[in-house]
Formats: sequence, C-alpha cells, structure tokens
Amino acid sequence: MKGTPHHHVGEPTRPFAPPPSDQGTETLVDEPAAAPLSPQLASALATELLRRAEEDRELMREAATAPSAERRRRVAECHRDNAEALAAVVRRYGWPTTDLVGGPASTAALMILLHAPDLDFRLRCRDLIAQATADGRCPAVHFAYIADHCAVEQGEPQYYGTRINPATLRPYPVRRPQTLDERRQDVGLGPLEEQMRALRLHG
Repeated sequence: MKGTPHHHVGEPTRPFAPPPSDQGTETLVDEPAAAPLSPQLASALATELLRRAEEDRELMREAATAPSAERRRRVAECHRDNAEALAAVVRRYGWPTTDLVGGPASTAALMILLHAPDLDFRLRCRDLIAQATADGRCPAVHFAYIADHCAVEQGEPQYYGTRINPATLRPYPVRRPQTLDERRQDVGLGPLEEQMRALRLHG
C-alpha cells in the first residue's frame, strides 16, 4: 500500500465520495464539533498513534513467526486497546487527518482502524475519512483501504481490490472489475497486477 500499512457502502460517484447513510453513520449527525488541537497536543497524539501502530506491527510479526495462543491473545488485546484509544481521539478531535497529526501518524491511525474489532466504529470512521479525503485532508488511498475493508466485512464486493484473501492470495470479489484499474489510479494505486506481482515476490 502506498503510504499505508500493509463496510454497506453505496457506489461512489467519485473515488472518495462519502457513501450514503447506513447502519454505522447515523451517530455521526449529533456528534459535537471537534475540539481545537494545539500544536503540542497534535505532536503528542502523533507520537502515541505511531507508537501504538508499531506495537501492533511488532506483535503481529511475532505471532506470524512463532504462532501460539498467547501471542494471538496479545495481538487481539492490542487491537482492542488501540481501537479504544483511537475512538477516544475521534470522539474529541475527529479523524486524525494529515493536516492535524501529519502523514505518518494519520496512516498509523488508519492501520489501527483496519484492525479494530468493532465494525460499526470502522463504518463511522470510514465516513469521516471519506469527508476528509473530499476536503483534501487525507490521501484518497486511505479511503480506498477502509472502504474495501468494510465492504468485505459486510460480504459485499470491494471497490479497489486492496483486500487480499490470505487463503487464495487473490483479492476478494471486486465490483465492476473491468474498470478496477481506473478506480485504483484515481486514488493513487497502481494496477492490480502490479500489486499481485509484489505480493508474490514478497510472499
């Protein structure tokens, strides 16, 4: 994923158009406006997001290298704790966009979100990311990853082919595959075949 680590959405009219309301979006309507974020606090949040994402990566590497029930438990606990911390940030300040916390920390927030166990939370943040992308405050590729992730979780075809089935090492079903690479280009992704070659090379 370029610049990124490693759900019922409507057909978007543009790559990052916010999807129509569904089961996960209604709670956004009455949320208070995001609190102001001082430079010092933004820096502290960025540091914490990066730390949590790195801990996630390290625990997952350990679990993949030497699987065990204890390591799987630690990964699940990390995902749960990270998601709770991210939810607290989102409730107070909104989605951690690149203009608030910087690109690396915003990408770290996305990684934490992709591993969050609560689908409703992922759906709500997907819509926040869609709006932030439309406003130029997040890379479009961030929306591509969370939109695909949510679609697959809901048993629907994904839009950009970013979610790979670990059993087959092929993308989960994609809607309108004949125009897939055009959509990928719109969000800054290369052709799917390039992604698959890279996966095979490093797999």
